[in-house]
Amino acid sequence: MAGFLDKERTIAGPTFNRWLVPPAALCIHLCIGMAYGFSVFWLPLTRALGISKSIECPADMSWISMLFTTTCDWDKPILGWMFTLFFVFLGSSAALWGGWLEHAGPRKAGVVSAVCWCGGLVLSAIGVFTHQLWLMWLGSGVIGGVGLGLGYISPVSTLIKWFPDRRGMATGMAIMGFGGGAMIGSPLAAMLMKYYATPASVGVWETFLTMAAIYFVFMMIGALAYRVPPTGWKPSGWTPPANAAANAMITTRHVHLKNAHKTPQFWLLWGILMLNVSAGIGVIGMASPMLQEIFGGQLIGLDLKFDTLSKEQLGQIAVIAAAFTGLLSLFNIAGRFIWASLSDYIGRKATYFTFFVLGFILYASAPWAGHAGHMAVFVGFFCIILTMYGGGFATIPAYLADMFGTQMVGAIHGRLLTAWSTAGVLGPVIVNYINDYQIHHGVPKSAAYDTTMYILAALLVGGFICNLLVRPVSAKWFMTDAELEAERKLAHDAAAKTAVGGDAAAVSGAGSNQVLVVLFWLFVGIPLAWGVWTTVTKALVLFR
Repeated sequence: MAGFLDKERTIAGPTFNRWLVPPAALCIHLCIGMAYGFSVFWLPLTRALGISKSIECPADMSWISMLFTTTCDWDKPILGWMFTLFFVFLGSSAALWGGWLEHAGPRKAGVVSAVCWCGGLVLSAIGVFTHQLWLMWLGSGVIGGVGLGLGYISPVSTLIKWFPDRRGMATGMAIMGFGGGAMIGSPLAAMLMKYYATPASVGVWETFLTMAAIYFVFMMIGALAYRVPPTGWKPSGWTPPANAAANAMITTRHVHLKNAHKTPQFWLLWGILMLNVSAGIGVIGMASPMLQEIFGGQLIGLDLKFDTLSKEQLGQIAVIAAAFTGLLSLFNIAGRFIWASLSDYIGRKATYFTFFVLGFILYASAPWAGHAGHMAVFVGFFCIILTMYGGGFATIPAYLADMFGTQMVGAIHGRLLTAWSTAGVLGPVIVNYINDYQIHHGVPKSAAYDTTMYILAALLVGGFICNLLVRPVSAKWFMTDAELEAERKLAHDAAAKTAVGGDAAAVSGAGSNQVLVVLFWLFVGIPLAWGVWTTVTKALVLFR
């Protein structure tokens, strides 16, 4: 089995079609993207013991005791720490094992990702069944987080090498799946919990086991379908752009992982991603309460403030706010593909300038839209903002390939994802603490988000400055021909020349297996289309 997973065994044959690689990546990303949708489990888990009503823990119980208690239910704040664990371990595992991935290949990394993510769900199911929160944290948070990191970066280097002519589009297609995972997983989990619910169970541990089985099949299909192109391969009829003034931001050479972090370009791109994600993730975390508290009764056609609404009315606007959250997810996904594809034509630097300039205008204008009662405008602003949040994730791998070359771009991308881990803490902390401070100092809830919006806009100014300072990498950081050849041997790339008879051009990348391509795209496209349809139908309530 180990030999079967070796990178040498994944070298593409002459009839391979490169369009089989993006759906393979989507098989993995659509599964691990459920990390975004884990909040669907929080409310049922607060009733894991009480079933119909939470059994509250003593007020003086420490959080350490909560990890091991079997006598009372968990509360939402302590369950919510799972999100922090997800993104901390996603970034740290991608940084630690990105170099190993480049040498081991995407197939082996994809299999390890499937084992970790799905095994983590199984361990979490045991944690729910035995009511041990530490098992959930260890299972999905730590082990699952490692699976997230390896699964997230596993296709990046491969896709960029298969699509040198359309780097942004290729990574956008795959990373789109991570944003779409919750669109499929959340409604699926809700259906499964409803099916498994009994007078003795809320149905969560059974749902974890079922989803682990489904995800394992999908992820293994994706991992085993990965193929890497031969050394020196390029699409038929495509000529790499000359490294002239117009293309000075796209290198034809390669920087080693051990040197990437020594360059100012790496840290500027780290800052660009961290600041863009901090602003966007802050919005995602407060989307539902923000809409409810700003517009209050206006959401259901009443001229009432949020604090004056009845329990029944609060329930009605909560449904609408949930639809708003789903709509943001849809635009997050669309932005990953659209902006990354556009970056192939206007360049990565220009794309990020658009994010920061347009984002600044929209964040700074959001308070005006809220106070003026323009709900459609307000919703539209944040839908556009979320396209740029998703687009930032999808465009950054191509930006890295432009700067550092393609040889170790997956590993370098893994290191850069520590910016995501940082943003996952910084963004929500800024939003939650500033909002709480405003309310405790007498600011009405409808106006308490104004300062937050201006601070998020200021973060984008910082991102604009970082992007402005990006220049081509100095020649001293690139590998020599001898160093590149040595690295390719370590990465087993040299075997590619032998595998295709010494001629990389023998692999066309546009093989004759068109039917297989269509079937594979349907395999991932049908669940994604179902998730989009479910989200859209729920979001229509915003426009009634």
